[in-house]
Amino acid sequence: MFQFLKHLLATQNQFASGGLFLMAIGSVGVFLRSLPQRAWWWIVQQTTMTITVKDDDDAFVWVKEWLLEQSFLKRLRRVDLDTTLRGADMALIPAPGRHLFWHQGRPFWVWFYRSEDTSGRSMRRTESLTFRTVGRRQAFLKNFASEIVACHRRKARTSSYLYVYDDCWTYVSAYSPRLLDSVVMKPGEKEHVLQDLAQFRNSRPRYRRLGVPYHRGYLLYGPPGTGKTSLVSALAAKFGMSIYMVNLTEFNDRSLKMAMNDVPENSVILFEDIDCMKAGERRAGMGGANEQDRRDDRDKTPPLTGVTLSGLLNVLDGFHAPENVVYMMTTNSVESLDPALLRPGRIDYRLYMGEASSQQRVELYRRFFPEASEHDARIFAEAHCAQTMAEFQGLLLSLEQDADHAVAEGKEVTASSARELETAVASH
Repeated sequence: MFQFLKHLLATQNQFASGGLFLMAIGSVGVFLRSLPQRAWWWIVQQTTMTITVKDDDDAFVWVKEWLLEQSFLKRLRRVDLDTTLRGADMALIPAPGRHLFWHQGRPFWVWFYRSEDTSGRSMRRTESLTFRTVGRRQAFLKNFASEIVACHRRKARTSSYLYVYDDCWTYVSAYSPRLLDSVVMKPGEKEHVLQDLAQFRNSRPRYRRLGVPYHRGYLLYGPPGTGKTSLVSALAAKFGMSIYMVNLTEFNDRSLKMAMNDVPENSVILFEDIDCMKAGERRAGMGGANEQDRRDDRDKTPPLTGVTLSGLLNVLDGFHAPENVVYMMTTNSVESLDPALLRPGRIDYRLYMGEASSQQRVELYRRFFPEASEHDARIFAEAHCAQTMAEFQGLLLSLEQDADHAVAEGKEVTASSARELETAVASH
């Protein structure tokens, strides 16, 4: 190239020389015209700091929660509605674009980016927030981040966070947590599982010293409507843990492994209806076969979902198993689960949740109708045996409005009046 230009200049071709001169002048002009912008951007880079949070990070929700508490949000002219941060309530958040506000005596610029991502199985919206402020000391950004974390911890006392997986963990909503006091169980059951989980949460140094993977698995099994999911929600709220829901029918081995790798610490991974794999059915009828025959037959039998038993076992306690998490599994049929899944290290604690006992029905009745006597509560509870807690609660909900009206008129809520109310409700 240089030899060609040298040859052109040596031939004293005026047309070529003029063209090269104009090109040089144009290049210099473009450079000079962009020089102020380049200089300004260099100054900005040298005098400001930025921090970026993407929507696939838990902190993205924390930042949005922090923004909701700031007074400057009321002065923004461009805002969006968000219904995920406060359940059914509508919250105003900054609209996509750039916004300026002051915080702790410093100017802050925040860029809210939103785009459509079509790289996965389905199109999903991606978002990110970038904050920029003057200064060069990272200590200020750390204090800023600590303020956001403190805000989240305050919120965590009154809200639980739910995530589902769609190529990445996606925040679904914050909801009012289920209080443990509202979960009515047989005497001693709730206290025992609470003590076990609390002991695990305080045993990380011991696990590390022993070289044992720091995770724990719980299996809640029993008929539908016995409060399994309610207990999971209440335990997660009690310990300030987010819930990551896994529906095995929507995964294969590879995607399940990727999802588990992205679960943050201090989380509950909820496998609802884990019997959907029907591992027991795949091994049914193999009682007389040797171990090699069982393995061969299991390999020949296609899984009913994209997740194989070996794939599930590997993410629970294999090389890539997440640390500092709690596995919560629910099933209606524990008999259908493969024994390999039930061994300690994968499932460490089992709790059967069956039909409501008489004491459970009495306690739940007293929660609905505290004015009723213990005697009346027991009579009513005995009259409605062989019901799950969900069925009994549904009955009480249907009676509550009429019972409140009766109490307001000074009438005692007795077992007989409650049965009359039940008959009246059923006849409508």
